[in-house]
Order: sequence, then C-alpha cells, then structure tokens
Amino acid sequence: MPKTDRYEDDILAAYDAGELTSIATKSELARIRAAARATATKDKRVNIRLSTSDLHDIQARALEEGIPYQTLIASVLHKYVTGRLRDS
Repeated sequence: MPKTDRYEDDILAAYDAGELTSIATKSELARIRAAARATATKDKRVNIRLSTSDLHDIQARALEEGIPYQTLIASVLHKYVTGRLRDS
C-alpha cells in the first residue's frame, strides 16, 4: 500500500472515528452512481501484445496499487483517452 502523508492520515483517522458525513444530495448520488456504472461497463474485449518486461513492470505496479493488472491497463487507457493522464 502506498505511504500516506499527514493530511491523508488525518482524513483516515476522521473516517475511522466516524467524524465524516456525506454532503451529497440524493440526485447527486444517483448521477454519480449512473456515471460509475457506465464507466465500469466492460463490453468489449481487446487483445494486445506486450514485451515480457513491460508486462512484468505493469504487474509489479498493479501489485503496489493493490489492483489487478488488467484493471490498471484499462485505467491508464481510460485516463489517456479522456485527457486525464499526466506525467508525475
């Protein structure tokens, strides 16, 4: 699991203590749920060839993130096509 900074630790502590409450309205939650369902829908299969070293690096990064490597690949591609992929 990635390390957290002090700000993130404070948020996690507040969450664990039950000090956080949602400010979202019912309509906002419905809109967010619909967007999540649409984003999560995987209705096409794609086959790609990767070098062994790239695949191992992707699998290692996914393990660090705690997600399946296919999910990581799909996430990176989604961020790229929506213009949200940025260099760190």
